[in-house]
Amino acid sequence: MSAAPRRLAVLGSPIAHSLSPALHRAAYAELGLDWHYDRAEVASGELEQFLAETVDGTGTGTADRPWRGLSLTMPLKREVLPLLDTVSPLARSLGVANTVVIDDDGRRHGHNTDVDGIVRTVEAHHDARPESATILGGGATASSAMWAAWQLGARSFSVHLRNPMRAGELTSLASELGGDISIAPLTELGTLAPLDFVISTLPGGVADDLPLRPRSGSSILFDVAYEPWPTRVASTWSADGGIAFSGLDMLVEQAVSQVRLFTGRAQEERLDDEDRVRAAMRAAVGLPETRSTAADGVGAAAPAAEAAATTAAATTTSPVA
Repeated sequence: MSAAPRRLAVLGSPIAHSLSPALHRAAYAELGLDWHYDRAEVASGELEQFLAETVDGTGTGTADRPWRGLSLTMPLKREVLPLLDTVSPLARSLGVANTVVIDDDGRRHGHNTDVDGIVRTVEAHHDARPESATILGGGATASSAMWAAWQLGARSFSVHLRNPMRAGELTSLASELGGDISIAPLTELGTLAPLDFVISTLPGGVADDLPLRPRSGSSILFDVAYEPWPTRVASTWSADGGIAFSGLDMLVEQAVSQVRLFTGRAQEERLDDEDRVRAAMRAAVGLPETRSTAADGVGAAAPAAEAAATTAAATTTSPVA
C-alpha cells in the first residue's frame, strides 16, 4: 500500500458529533501515514451527487490527495449499495455497507465492518455463546446486530421495534441464516421473562425506560448508543446484575477493520502492531488503552469516554460515526 497522501471521510447526517475523525487520525498517525480524515454532512438522497462531484470530480484536495475511503453512517448504509462497483459477500447479504474503499482506478468497493465491531467487543470481554438473541430496532445496524448474534451462536431471534411492519429485511435475513424469528412491538417487552442476550440498536434515549431484565449475572446487554455512557437502560441492567457493553467499543473495533481495509489488507488481516494502533484509537476517544473486562457490570466506556463523547456533541450519537 502506498504511503502517498490520501483523503478519507465519514459521511452521514447528522455528522458533526462523529468521533470517527479522532479514531482514524490516531490510527494513521501511529502508522506513519500522511492521510487526512474528515467528516461531511451528506443527507439521504445526496450521496450520489457527493460521490460524483467531490470524490470522482474536482472536489477539494482530490488532485494532490486522492480519495482512499469513506465511512458511512445513517442514513447512507443502504443507499450506497447501487453506487458501488463491488460489494463484499457480507455487505451484500446484509444489504448494508458502512465502508467504501476507493482503489487507484477510482472504483468503489463496499464492505460491512459493523459486525466485526459487535463480535470483537463481546469476545474480548465475555465467552458468550447465546442460543437466542433479542434485538431492539429495525434499521441498518439491526441487520448487522442479527448477523453478529448469529456469529456468536444465536439461532433464534426476537425482534422488537416501534413499527413491526418495518421488520421485512430482518425477517429475510433470519431466513437466510436459517434462524427462527419472532417480531413484536417494543411495548410487549414488559411481558417477557428475563433475557440473556440483548442488542439494542435504538437511538440514544429511546431504550432508557424499556423493561429489560437480565436472566443471570452473565446476561449481556449491548447498547450501541454511547452518549452519554452509561445509558439509563445500561445502568438499570447492570444494577440488576447483568453485563452491559457500550457502542463506543463497537465504534473502535469497526474502525480497526476499516483501517485494515483502507491500508490494503483483507478485513480479517491484522495490522502491523495492531495492539499499539488500537490503543491509540481508544485513547483518542477517551477509552482505556487496554480493553477492560466486564467484571464491574457496565463493561465498556469509562467516564473519560463519556466526557469525550459529550465534548464532541450534545446530540444523539450514531452507533457507527
